[in-house]
Amino acid sequence: MENNNNWMQELLMMGVGTTSFVAERLREVGDQWVREGKIDPDQARMMMDEVVDKLKTDQGQFEERMQRQMRHVLQDLGVPRQSELDELRGRIDRLERQLRNLEDKQWR
Repeated sequence: MENNNNWMQELLMMGVGTTSFVAERLREVGDQWVREGKIDPDQARMMMDEVVDKLKTDQGQFEERMQRQMRHVLQDLGVPRQSELDELRGRIDRLERQLRNLEDKQWR
């Protein structure tokens, strides 16, 4: 399960890195267009803000979709959720206590 979480975190970090790279390249292009007189600085700033906002929104949606897909894949593979494992551990602890109690009674 931990390997799956690491894989998913790495994938999400690649998405963050890609978003940062695109934003930086967009700034460079915007600066170049301003220098060349193709657009004014306000237009460049507005364009940059719009694209970065869109990238952030898309990235958040991508992360949600990836997490949902990962849950479905793990469920299809039969990998239990952490809450299910915790519940089973609790049940095992209770059964072990009951068994010890029965053994203690038997030796008395």
